[in-house]
Amino acid sequence: MATAEPRAQPLSGAGVPRRWAWPALAAVLLVGLGLRLWGVAQGLPYAYNSDEADHFVPHAIRMFAEGTLNPHYFANPPAFTYVLHYLFAVWWGGAHGAVHEYALHPTTVYTLARIAAALLGTLALWLLYATGARLFNRAVGLLAAAIEAVAFLPVFYAHLALNDAPTLAPLTLSLLGAAGVLRKGRLRDYLIAGVGLGLACATKYTAGIVLVPLLVAILARYLDRGPAAGRRALLGLVLSALSALAAFVIANPYALLDYGSFHAELVHQSTLSSESQGKLGAPKEGGLIYYLWSFTWGLGWGPSLAALGGAVAIWRHQRRLGWMLVPAVLLFVAFMGLQGRYFGRWLMPIFPVACLLAAYFVLAAVGWCGRALSTQPLRGVLAALFVAALLIQGLVYSVHSGLVLSRADTRNLTRTWMLAHIPPGAKIVAEPVEPEEWAREIDAGTSTASNPYRWPLYPSLFLRIEPDGSIAPRYLHEVGLENYETTLYPALVDFYEHEGYCWVITGSTESGRAFADRRAVPGAIAYYRKLARDGEVVYRASPYRHGQGRVSFNFDWSFDYYPMAYERPGPQMTVYRLHGGRCRG
Repeated sequence: MATAEPRAQPLSGAGVPRRWAWPALAAVLLVGLGLRLWGVAQGLPYAYNSDEADHFVPHAIRMFAEGTLNPHYFANPPAFTYVLHYLFAVWWGGAHGAVHEYALHPTTVYTLARIAAALLGTLALWLLYATGARLFNRAVGLLAAAIEAVAFLPVFYAHLALNDAPTLAPLTLSLLGAAGVLRKGRLRDYLIAGVGLGLACATKYTAGIVLVPLLVAILARYLDRGPAAGRRALLGLVLSALSALAAFVIANPYALLDYGSFHAELVHQSTLSSESQGKLGAPKEGGLIYYLWSFTWGLGWGPSLAALGGAVAIWRHQRRLGWMLVPAVLLFVAFMGLQGRYFGRWLMPIFPVACLLAAYFVLAAVGWCGRALSTQPLRGVLAALFVAALLIQGLVYSVHSGLVLSRADTRNLTRTWMLAHIPPGAKIVAEPVEPEEWAREIDAGTSTASNPYRWPLYPSLFLRIEPDGSIAPRYLHEVGLENYETTLYPALVDFYEHEGYCWVITGSTESGRAFADRRAVPGAIAYYRKLARDGEVVYRASPYRHGQGRVSFNFDWSFDYYPMAYERPGPQMTVYRLHGGRCRG
């Protein structure tokens, strides 16, 4: 008869009594949920994150308006979109109520969507506890869940209606099933692992990395349990594959029903991800270095170093668990690091495994060091110090994030100032750091998207410059958001004055991209310098604490506000008043 896999020896005696485990888990979940909900309404009624504004919520609403469940969008898999679609239908009583609420009260729609993301991120913590308890013991499960509960990236991105935090729930469900396969090999464990894998891939494609732990667990059952167990492992493999496929198709049915669109967008997304330095201002040091750096703040120095120690320690003391957990991390970081584009949040699918390794190492280290101490109080102090070293960085920066996000966004402050100081009908130039609705009237009971402009808006995403830098007689063509800086030349400032666009509103995330890669857009650099010379600064809204300098542009820190210099969300906003041409007087 097959016997259960023994627990890792370094953790002997490191368990948590059952009567303490549930209260401790409840505390972890409450802290994790509180951090994820703190500041959840930041920026509203405007969704300033471009991915949040363009992807999941709008597509969930559009399916109501079009009367179809086909999202017509597969660059991101639609599982989270469907979650929001059905949630909106239940919450507002069907298609009409949801569409009406989105048109008139977008704040409530985005708040509900963000709360859903926060709840799914918190559910992932409970699943991570269960996974750690099954693989090791309750102490490892609790500590791993606590690390993820306070880690900066999972906390911050649970504030947005994006798929990053929600993906952690089905991904960790698959890990839980794989842990069950390794430990007990029941058919329901194979089923759980497969369902979690399918749902995770239908939420975020890169979550497919959890296939690696599952395959290792199945292989271990096949090799070490005898002929009968080997046949059962093969049966479990088939069950996992079928359940994963079924879950993926249920959560992404138009991957089959509209296969042409699905395949085309998947190829397009893959091309964009591998496109070398496709974004102006992107880091140049390479993906592997960037992701290793991202671990140090997105997960934290303590957990990252502990995870490295855990990878070494588990390989020595429990080789089978080492094969299950360690290769997944290495393969994921290597694959993502070789892409042309990289962002810290793209690491999140591997965070649950890293948290397990970190928790394993720290509790093993407590056991090793504790045996050298003579008294129980000293062992308790040592354990507290080790745990604090794991959690303090994440907790401090996640609390800071809550404080920042709970304050008014600089773009909201700027718009409030404009309402008081820029007369209706005055022509303005606004950089694409805010949505177009920002310049429209807001009247209770009306849809902002269809309201008239309070201030006529210069078409910033249309090229108006000839190759020689002169003004073209008409707008040439539209450019994408990523190419906004390529439309900027110093001649535009004179053109604004000639056409009566006397107010120019800039955001540091746009100028920051240009100055981070000056050789790529010399026209933009000259434009910003001429604007600073010719324009009068009449208002500034800074996201930084008094006395703090500007944070250098970065596609992570300029948008997730990690540095302690931040006091509120948003870029540094500047309003210029021009005085030449039609702007005199």
